Amino acid sequence: MKDKTDKRVRKGAEKKSGSAVIEASLLAPWIFFLFVGVFDFGFYSYAAIATQNAARIAAMQTSDNTKTAADDVLACQYAVQELQMLPGIPKVTTLANTPACPTATGGITNTFPLSVDAESVTGPDGAPATRVAVTYRTVQLVPIPGLMTGQMQLTRVVEMRLKES
Repeated sequence: MKDKTDKRVRKGAEKKSGSAVIEASLLAPWIFFLFVGVFDFGFYSYAAIATQNAARIAAMQTSDNTKTAADDVLACQYAVQELQMLPGIPKVTTLANTPACPTATGGITNTFPLSVDAESVTGPDGAPATRVAVTYRTVQLVPIPGLMTGQMQLTRVVEMRLKES
């Protein structure tokens, strides 16, 4: 009696062979789509955080005094140094050999996807301050219709009171 039951179980298993392959082939495009979405979202998040950090550090450096408050070159040097891990940003070893950044977002190119603009302003408390805007254009990644375009332009602005007025 036991032999008949074992044969029936084995016959049922033989009939279902290959169903895992069909299920995997039906789910593969969705798994790939999710992987690409997570990869794109991770890159865009990292670029946004790095751009914010670059703006903050550039504002800290230009907030020393009224002479450096509107120094685009100084702000660019520190922003480039902070963004070196992002694609398209040149690798620099010293601040002196940092290439000049455009100050307007219209100056962004595919070879140098960054613009930095520092200006001297009056802060909300009436004290002198510096305002630094850092704009970074991301590389072309896989666009997700309805969620993310293939390329984004991230702009972060930081305003900081001058240390000595």
